[in-house]
Amino acid sequence: MNGTLFIYPDYEVVRDYDKCIACRVCERQCANEVHSYDPDLKKMFADNTKCVNCHRCVCLCPTHALKIVKSDNTYKINANWDNQTINEVYRQAGTGGVLLSSMGNPKPYPVYWDKMLVNASQVTNPSIDPLREPMETAVYLGKKNAGIERDENGRLKDTLPPQLKLSVPVMFSAMSYGSISYNAHESLARAAEELGIYYNTGEGGLHKDFYKYGKNTIVQVASGRFGVFKDYLETAAAIEIKMGQGAKPGIGGHLPGSKITDAVSTTRMIPKGVDAISPAPHHDIYSIEDLRQLVYSLKEATDYKKPVIVKIAAVHNCAAIASGIARSGADIIAVDGFRGGTGAAPTRIRDNVGIPIELALASIDTRLREEGIRDNVSIVAAGSIRSSTDLLKAIALGADACYIGTAALLSLGCHLCRSCHQGKCNWGIATQRPELVKRLNPEIGYRRLVRLVTAWKHELQEMMGGMGINSVEALRGNRLMLRGIGLTDRELSVLGIRHAGE
Repeated sequence: MNGTLFIYPDYEVVRDYDKCIACRVCERQCANEVHSYDPDLKKMFADNTKCVNCHRCVCLCPTHALKIVKSDNTYKINANWDNQTINEVYRQAGTGGVLLSSMGNPKPYPVYWDKMLVNASQVTNPSIDPLREPMETAVYLGKKNAGIERDENGRLKDTLPPQLKLSVPVMFSAMSYGSISYNAHESLARAAEELGIYYNTGEGGLHKDFYKYGKNTIVQVASGRFGVFKDYLETAAAIEIKMGQGAKPGIGGHLPGSKITDAVSTTRMIPKGVDAISPAPHHDIYSIEDLRQLVYSLKEATDYKKPVIVKIAAVHNCAAIASGIARSGADIIAVDGFRGGTGAAPTRIRDNVGIPIELALASIDTRLREEGIRDNVSIVAAGSIRSSTDLLKAIALGADACYIGTAALLSLGCHLCRSCHQGKCNWGIATQRPELVKRLNPEIGYRRLVRLVTAWKHELQEMMGGMGINSVEALRGNRLMLRGIGLTDRELSVLGIRHAGE
């Protein structure tokens, strides 16, 4: 017997029949086939068991006749066995399968961004008016430890290794073609180009139509090596070696065969309709020395013209790992916290493995500074950067820049229904079904992304001005500008900040 027979639906569709005109918009818009029309009764009905709470029907109902509510059905109250835990047992007993989930960790763990406050200037160190005084938000990512050399005329020689210049310290996170749609990738690529920042292809290769955005593209080399070849590497502005991902540390990638269309198959260089499974480890990397070999192989293949990024998941020993990476020849370290999004991950891994990006970032920055190698690499933080405030706090903790993924998808229309792995995204983002993909207009999508990052840039300037800081470089690692509230002494120690009032 299928375990779902035991489970009451998580959500209920509430329809106001006084407002409903039976226009059937909800039926046409729902890829999950929740809504149906009864011609005899001339009424619309809903199958609550299929609803994922994506809000497509709610947003497009012309008379606002719909809303979706969380079911209040509950089993006998038990603090140890809550509804979700019981339902998950039923599902696994019925299917024998691993539980899969999408997007980031939804558990009520501490969000340290919300327990940090920002200092402000007043008299002795006056604030700065960003509307009338210069405020520098541009950053450069790459090694900064080159020695100072001069030519015979006394002019400084440019001996810096390749750098990535960002107009604002934000980039779009790795999201692969296949996991997200063509139109979503186009939106990200066009926005990155207009903003003067970068987007990351993820491990799914680069569609031929997007090679023209190469100057604003970071390509990824993951354990599956999908779509990796000479032109792919040469087109990009930078290359990222994906060792780990915040949503699923220690786990490889998995793209269901249903998402491997002709175009995805060509881009990834794999058979159509066959699951794309990348192994958990790189089978040629089992030490820092092995990682160094791949770093220099990629540099050699691209004539040492492109910075190499190494992406790791935030785990308990990430500071030591980062120390090794900083000595491996890599130019940038990307560290991804446990609240990072994902198209599909084992639920138990997503919800229980890894650590918060705030703690990981602070520990890595501290370790590299203590060892005198902080300038060997730049640090990019990722994993639930939700606002310009999170961005500012991340930089103050030691990041050079941040990746944003979920925030970018939200700006494209994502409603965080966390059903990406089913491939039925009603907003045209996490799907390959043509009739759904076309719902995301890349012309509108890229403009919304541009507006989002532009708004964050203005807010970043306002907050830095209030702190008496006129450049992102002066903010980086400036933990004196942060204060904790409601944190233990141990948490304050790891973060390297003082408590509010000190």
